[in-house]
Amino acid sequence: MITEKEKMLSGALYAPSDPELRAMSDRAHRLCQEYNQCNAIDHAAKAAILKMLIPNQGKGLYIEGPFFCDYGVNLYIGDHVFFNFNCTILDTMPVTIGDHCMFGPGVQIYTPLHPMQAAERNTGLEYAKEVVIGNSVWVGGNVTILPGVHIGDNCVIGAGSVVTRDVPANSFAAGNPARVIKTIS
Repeated sequence: MITEKEKMLSGALYAPSDPELRAMSDRAHRLCQEYNQCNAIDHAAKAAILKMLIPNQGKGLYIEGPFFCDYGVNLYIGDHVFFNFNCTILDTMPVTIGDHCMFGPGVQIYTPLHPMQAAERNTGLEYAKEVVIGNSVWVGGNVTILPGVHIGDNCVIGAGSVVTRDVPANSFAAGNPARVIKTIS
């Protein structure tokens, strides 16, 4: 029998209220709370909490609190990644972030989706699509990245943008919805 976690990670409809998923989420929320309440200059304690929260991380991950995520274990973060204040990642599906990426304050990355039909949505089931962000990407403040988006290497996403579709490598994209403004050479 397939579990709700397996359904979630396959992109199928799943019940987020499932006890296993609820326990995983509760653990992540507790660790986020501990991280956000940690002394700002106690870098060793902050790093230890982040390693528990986000076990799939490269070297040099730095996150300014407050930071929030759903599970943490579905985040795959490369080397030398920086998140500024007040970022949220809803990682019901994998969120993969390459090396040398920077995220401005208030960035939101979403993977969960809810059915369009009200009757199906009212069942409480949801599904998700992964988000992939390449290497050397700079995401400006207050950007929202929606489920299923892939952002290529060396991109810049302008502040306040809502990224609803893929952005090819070496692009500057901005707006709501974000569109490619120019190629970065």
